[in-house]
Amino acid sequence: MAHWVNGREGYIMELIRHEGRGNYTTREACHGHRECTFEPEYRCRDCFGTELYCKDCMVERHRDNPLHRIEHWNGHYFEDTTLKYLGLRIQLSHPVGEKCFNRSRAFDDDFVILDINHVHEVALDFCECSCAQSHATQILRARLYPATCSDPKSAATFRLLQHFQMLTFESKVSVFEYWQTLARLTDNTGIKPCKDRYESLLRMIKQWRNITLLKRFGRGHDPAGVDATEPGGCAVLCHACPHPGKNLPDDWRMAPPDKQWLYAQYFAIDANFRLVRKNVSSDSVDPGLSKGWSYFVEETGFKLFLKDTGKVSQEKSTCVSHNAVNLAETKNSRGLAATGAGTVDCSRHNFKRPCGVGDLQRGEKYVNMDYLLFSTLQHSDEVLTLNVSYDIACQWSKHLWARMSKYPSRLHFERDGKTITFLVPKFHLPAHITACQISFSHNLIKGMGRTDGEAPERGWANINPVATSTREMGPGARRDTLDDHFGYYNWKKVTNFGISLLSKIKTAIPECEQHQRDFEEFNRALTEERPSEVAQWKEVVESWECDLSSKNPFEITTVSMTLAAVRLKLSQQEAEDLENGLNNSLHMDISPSVLISSGMDLEEQHAHPTDLQMTRLQERSNALLRKIEQWCNIQLLYMPAVGRLRAAELANAPSIREEKAHEVKLWLPSKVKETTELCEGPLCAYEWELRRAQAHEALDELRRQLRLRTHLYKFKDAHIRGQRANTRATTVLNKVEQSMKTAVARYRRAWSAVKTLSMALGNPNWEVELPELQPADVRGMAEGEIGQSEGTRTLSWIWKTRGVAGVGEDGEAVLSEGLRIEWCKSRARANRWAEEVELLQEEMRRVADFLSWHAGWWEEQATRRAALAAPEEEGIRGYAKRQAALRRAMRDRFQEMWSIVPALLQSPSPAIEFATL
Repeated sequence: MAHWVNGREGYIMELIRHEGRGNYTTREACHGHRECTFEPEYRCRDCFGTELYCKDCMVERHRDNPLHRIEHWNGHYFEDTTLKYLGLRIQLSHPVGEKCFNRSRAFDDDFVILDINHVHEVALDFCECSCAQSHATQILRARLYPATCSDPKSAATFRLLQHFQMLTFESKVSVFEYWQTLARLTDNTGIKPCKDRYESLLRMIKQWRNITLLKRFGRGHDPAGVDATEPGGCAVLCHACPHPGKNLPDDWRMAPPDKQWLYAQYFAIDANFRLVRKNVSSDSVDPGLSKGWSYFVEETGFKLFLKDTGKVSQEKSTCVSHNAVNLAETKNSRGLAATGAGTVDCSRHNFKRPCGVGDLQRGEKYVNMDYLLFSTLQHSDEVLTLNVSYDIACQWSKHLWARMSKYPSRLHFERDGKTITFLVPKFHLPAHITACQISFSHNLIKGMGRTDGEAPERGWANINPVATSTREMGPGARRDTLDDHFGYYNWKKVTNFGISLLSKIKTAIPECEQHQRDFEEFNRALTEERPSEVAQWKEVVESWECDLSSKNPFEITTVSMTLAAVRLKLSQQEAEDLENGLNNSLHMDISPSVLISSGMDLEEQHAHPTDLQMTRLQERSNALLRKIEQWCNIQLLYMPAVGRLRAAELANAPSIREEKAHEVKLWLPSKVKETTELCEGPLCAYEWELRRAQAHEALDELRRQLRLRTHLYKFKDAHIRGQRANTRATTVLNKVEQSMKTAVARYRRAWSAVKTLSMALGNPNWEVELPELQPADVRGMAEGEIGQSEGTRTLSWIWKTRGVAGVGEDGEAVLSEGLRIEWCKSRARANRWAEEVELLQEEMRRVADFLSWHAGWWEEQATRRAALAAPEEEGIRGYAKRQAALRRAMRDRFQEMWSIVPALLQSPSPAIEFATL
């Protein structure tokens, strides 16, 4: 760049030089042909070179290129002119240079052609011979697309329509922006604005999308014609997914039960609330040209279904993470015909599924998502194993089959002989309750490989930029536009299979080998120490993998310590002491344990009161003070030393103002132990037990609030738009943050008390159970410390604690359970990576087989239509042969890229097997 800067002046001068005639300044005669003696005054901006020609030579040289831009030297500078002005006429339906003796001019001799570089006004003649085709057909045969079917006055080049289509796929440019670009390329000064053809361009692009879609899927080769197109028949299928009769072995149904997962279909369901559509136009005005042929479901049937069943009330979620989903159902839909779109994707390869997209009318209702799933399942009715991932699968799947029984028969799905598993995407799972995390996890369930279920989220990143233009469209135009984008997105995935699958298997093989080694070492060590337990774990986990309704080996059965449980335990202990004739109570109604427990309750009320609590404390100050005084009087019976501490406190008080209720020091045993006064051991032991329970309860609440915060942030980023909605969301998040601070403060109070009491009671190693809570430890399960990347992040210790065993003070139950769960998880990690390696090899085979099948299918299309004119027959055959050759070339290219896989599998480990130990 520095070298260029030094020579920048020369670049500028070269650009300026082109504003003159350059090397032709002194040339007096045109070199268009030998006999030409006219002065060269014209230059073409689109031809290679800067040669100048006379008027006649310029016209003659451009009979083959009538859409080039011409400049005229007026003696001082170049000014724009046109080939039409110079006398060039375009004759249709005749060879270039030949005139029709029975020609007719376009309307008012003013025809407009849109090309990628200009809006051209041309002189165009139609052929009116006896064998002449219609004007629209003549235009099409010149590789121009007419703006209207009858008496067209403008057209666009095929090149422009192809250029726009590819540009909008990659940059998401709208038709309006593209038209503005063309208009500015034609005249960027406003002196001679071009004729407005924006509406014409809109219409041509809409039609072009449709006819190219039908052409690509062989509808022109079908003798039954376009109307015979089946729902989903124009969708780009995932070549790596199982398609019986296309890319599966003939005996795939006979595969052993432990290998059936290899032929599973993976689905992922999600909704996108950015793909809204304003309440403009209607289906009668803008019906759309694709009638459920691609990704959007057929609209008429969909709306009829919603009209009949959409009013059925939807049960609320019982999972902690779904408050946001329940809120989405009441999403503001004012001014919107669609509040978003729901989709069903291929979860393994991010493909949009045929007939798997539909509009949402008011939030993410079950009936909408049910319809989309059952519609796309009709295209996988022969597959025996189905894995369905949805971020609310734990709730949505509960009554799915009961809801299906009430739907029209065309949506019914035959479940007999099929295995259907419901899962929650990996990123969404931490926001769910513990029961969901172990029952719907891709990481734990057999046959999932390394599938994460987040395919729709990656797809939204590609399609969301289109939302700014599609929200203003009519219903039909929007569906056709999104269908076109989804189709291109799928096709890009097809062309990238060679790279993507190879990259995945290069990652999977070493990961598989590493996790296999880790599990084998862990299993060997545990088998030596606990052989009977390991054998039992293996039996339980294998049973669960075969039947997910059986006992879950990942479930935590030891119960975390709670205040209620400890209070009950202490009460039972005091009752047992009374039965044995031992009475430590000095008060008729208040036992020592009740004294400490009620004191902690009073401490909790005024430790960090909220505004509402402060108000209530002020309103009931006298009543609360009386309660505290009564408690303090009873406390003196058990803790006489507190009297001296209170006296000293009053003597040192700076003023004699009345003490507020929340300012009273309660002097529980842990606080007394911080002074030189003595406190009885049993009271310290009571508080020790209660404080440990308080700490565990605080941790449980902190983890719950962190999970809720993670989910709310994700929901806010994905669905909340506008100042009002963002303000409300921020208010909710602030409440969650406040709850987290309260839980943190509660844990730290308990931790501080336990620390003091541990020295008095001589209880070492307590910090293993209750570490100190630092600010950096308060983070979500998927969050690392500041500066940590995804590959280096560590899990905060708050997510690793498992509570305290209910039996035995040595915690053996917790240790055994912890080892069991870690053994099962280690085994699951090794198996999922082994499955991924095997599944990727199967997918490579399927991609190659699908391309071979598709090539053969296209070969068959070449001869399907008969009794056609020779040019049409040759076109039918040529297109089919070219598509077949293209598929074979793609297959050969992929197989060449994948030829290194056997060597990768052999090095460094000789084999990869499941962790069956």
